[in-house]
Amino acid sequence: MRKRCELAVKQLRHGCRYVPAPKRGEIVRQIGDALRAKLQQLGRLVSLEMGKILPEGIGEVQEIVDMCDFAVGLSRQLNGSVIPSERPNHVMLEMWNPLGIVGVITAFNFPSAVLGWNACLALVCGNCVVWKGAPTTPLVTIALTKLIAEVLEKNELPGAIFTSLCGGAEIGQAIAKDTRIPLVSFTGSSKVGQIVQQTVSQRFGKCLLELSGNNAIIIMDDADIQLAVRSVLFAAVGTAGQRCTTCRRLLLHESIYKKVLDQLVESYKQVKIGDPLQKGILLGPLHTPESQKNFERGMELIKSQGGNILTGGSIIKSDGNFVQPTIVEVAPTVLAVKEELFAPVLYVMKFKTLEEAIEINNSVSQGLSSSIFTQKPQTIFKWLGPLGSDCGIVNVNIPTNGAEIGGAFGGEKATGGGREAGSDSWKQYMRRSTCTINYGSELPLAQGINFG
Repeated sequence: MRKRCELAVKQLRHGCRYVPAPKRGEIVRQIGDALRAKLQQLGRLVSLEMGKILPEGIGEVQEIVDMCDFAVGLSRQLNGSVIPSERPNHVMLEMWNPLGIVGVITAFNFPSAVLGWNACLALVCGNCVVWKGAPTTPLVTIALTKLIAEVLEKNELPGAIFTSLCGGAEIGQAIAKDTRIPLVSFTGSSKVGQIVQQTVSQRFGKCLLELSGNNAIIIMDDADIQLAVRSVLFAAVGTAGQRCTTCRRLLLHESIYKKVLDQLVESYKQVKIGDPLQKGILLGPLHTPESQKNFERGMELIKSQGGNILTGGSIIKSDGNFVQPTIVEVAPTVLAVKEELFAPVLYVMKFKTLEEAIEINNSVSQGLSSSIFTQKPQTIFKWLGPLGSDCGIVNVNIPTNGAEIGGAFGGEKATGGGREAGSDSWKQYMRRSTCTINYGSELPLAQGINFG
């Protein structure tokens, strides 16, 4: 690990940060083109290794392509402010410079897209990248690294500007402890993320954390029911419930509770389960046998706490780690509801008022994504405002998952507070200097201080 980091440091000193930002953008554009040329193959590899259905695998690689396009435009807009000075013949401005090396630790559920969110911005900002992919998706890690290194080398830049490592927790620990890596982006559970944050903070490094989600969809009494049911199905069952933005809690207004639930249960019974590479399949397997065991333990726990399983609730005994998509009727105060079960399990609960629904939404420690279905402007703006959702992603009439790259992605509370992808997320990958220039011959001091 140390030798690879030393190589990355050496390459940084002689390459990436001295390349002008628009030139870096051009290189990232070429990376996007290389990904486009292999879109189907890479998407198939993601599906094969991770287990998500093929359209999702291809869509994940497309997300990196989109990030490359975003980063190209960004390369000409890494702007700092010009600030009025209170002193005559002085000017103040901000300068943004590369951090150096960015460590990226990604999870199995999005083995390529999350790397794209981080690497495209890190590279266009002038940094080297040291990437640790998930230990269960090494083929995706190797394929993407080879492709990116080839683009760098075609531009007479060392491939080691983008370095990847395959392995277990010991590699992540080494990245977290290494003082030469000023920023560590970590995607994973809140429990492990807290350990990473403590380790990096001890050496005064910076963390960008994308951790657990326990996302809720609220359906009000005036909602478009058909639209809401389709959205919940995609949000709860997509990627076999293994997205950080998966809908895990469904809050239904008491007046439409039975109507929505009946439609949703019927929709669940029609979900096609099977080989994720086959056309028409909506639900593939869980990622590992351990994931399947976690599902079984989760079902036993929720039943012991009073949960009523309306559909699903069992593993499917066949080749592969398949489980039934599950709906559980439960009270919002049940302890199991407060934790993230990484499987297609949806907890359904009832509410009377908007205020009660918002309180339930905000009652968990995680704060990633949330959504409400309503037609009333008053409800929408209360939901979006200071008395509404406390999540980093707050949606209206769309699911909790399927975020676009143009917005900053991330959450609050135990989700970690990090922001990746769009908006001004790029600022996390650079260091800011406030610069004051005196172009006169006098030396006036701020705050009117005069030493005579």
